[in-house]
Amino acid sequence: MRFSVFLNARSMGAAEDRKLMQDLEAHALKAGELGFDAIFMPDHHFNGYMPVASDSFMFASYLAAKLPEMHFGFSVVSVPLHHPVRFVERINILDQLTGGKLLVGVGSGTTPEEMIGFGVNYQDSKDISDRNLAIAEALWAKVMEDPAIEIDNGPHKGRVLQRIAPAPYTAGHAPLMPVAMKEASARRAAENGWPAFIPAFTPPQIGGTEPYRHVAKFFGIYKNYLLEAGHSEEVVARALSWTTHTYQVVHVAETDEQAREELEVILRAYQAAVERENEFNRRAESDSANTKTDRTPNALTDDWIGTWCLYGSPDTVIEHLKPYQDLGIGNILCGTTTGPLTDERLRLGNQTLNLLSSKVMPALKN
Repeated sequence: MRFSVFLNARSMGAAEDRKLMQDLEAHALKAGELGFDAIFMPDHHFNGYMPVASDSFMFASYLAAKLPEMHFGFSVVSVPLHHPVRFVERINILDQLTGGKLLVGVGSGTTPEEMIGFGVNYQDSKDISDRNLAIAEALWAKVMEDPAIEIDNGPHKGRVLQRIAPAPYTAGHAPLMPVAMKEASARRAAENGWPAFIPAFTPPQIGGTEPYRHVAKFFGIYKNYLLEAGHSEEVVARALSWTTHTYQVVHVAETDEQAREELEVILRAYQAAVERENEFNRRAESDSANTKTDRTPNALTDDWIGTWCLYGSPDTVIEHLKPYQDLGIGNILCGTTTGPLTDERLRLGNQTLNLLSSKVMPALKN
C-alpha cells in the first residue's frame, strides 16, 4: 500500500500567501524524507483554497527539482479551465522533468466562481471537459505531417499546425486519472491501463458513515474493467498500485482521544474557511447557468467525518485501513494540511507525517 500527501491548505488573506507556500514546501520536503510515495495538489483559483494551486504544475516542477525520487499527482485538474494546448504542454514538460513519475487526475470542476473567471458556464463544464480531453488526445497523437487540429471549444480556440513540444516521456502520455464514479470514467481509465480515484460516496449524497461500502462497489467495477481490457500483468499491477482512495483530513495522534480532540479543532477552522469562501461562490451562482445542484455537508457532521476523515492512534488507523488494503486499494491520499495553515496546523500536520511514517506505513507496506 502506497501513502501520498495531499497539499490542500488554505490562506485567509494575501498577507498569508507567501508563508503558506514556504510552509507547504517544508511539509513536502519532510514527506520526502519520511518515505511517502507522492505529493498531490489540487487545481483552484481566486479563493483561499491552496493559492499556489492556481498553477500546480509550476509548484510541482519546483518541488520535483528538490525531490527527484518523488511521484507527483493532481487531485484534480479542472479540465474546462485549461486551454487544451497548454494542458498537454504542461503535462509533457512535467512528465519529462519527473522521468514519468506523474499522475494527472482530471475532472470537470466543482465551483461556479472558478468557472466564470475563465469564461466557462458551470452548466457547460462537463461538455467542455469531455471535448478538451478528446482534443488533448488528438494533440498527443499528432505528428508534424498530420493535418492541422482545429480547436473551438467554449472559450478555447486555436489551430495547431505542427506538434506539441516537448514530446511526452511516458509512452502515449502521462496517465490521466478520473474519478471512477461513472461507468464511462471507469472504463476509460481501465481501457487505457490508468489508475483511478475511487470515491467513498454515491451521489446525490456527498457523505455518509459507510464509506467502505461505496469504495468496494466502485473499486470492483473499475477492477473488473481493468482485468477485462487485456493488459499485461505489469500494466494491471501498476494501475492498481496507484488506484487511489482519498481522505481530505488525515490526523494521527498517540491516542484516539487526542486525535479526535485535535481533529475537531482542525475541522472548526476548516469549516469557517469554507463558509467564508461560500459567500463568494453564492455571488457566482447568479443565474441558472452557474448554479450548483449538490451541496457538501458541514465538516463537523458525522456524514462528512465518516466519508472524508481518517483519524485516531496509529493502531486505530492501521485497523481502519486493513480492509482497504485487502480490497486492493493501492494508494492512500492523505490530506495533512487541511484548513488554514497556521503554525499550530502545520505542527499537527507534521505530527501526522511522523506517526504515519514511523508506525502506520511499516505495518501496511509489507
